[in-house]
Amino acid sequence: MPNIISRIGMLAMLVLLTNVGLGQDMMSDEPVQMADGLRSNGKIYVVVAVVVTIVAGVVVYLINLDRRISRLEKGGK
Repeated sequence: MPNIISRIGMLAMLVLLTNVGLGQDMMSDEPVQMADGLRSNGKIYVVVAVVVTIVAGVVVYLINLDRRISRLEKGGK
């Protein structure tokens, strides 16, 4: 049974690796159309603001979590 599971896992890994390799595309000289469209409409700033907000939220969460864990390690509330 473990031999079958390891073979299935190896097969899945190889399939995923080949899909990643096929997904790569050669760089062309054409500009990225989506970025140009967002920039021309001014929506690129909305995208940047959302990404910055998400990253800031994750950082604040991790800092808060670190403080709670430190407090638990010391033994107090």
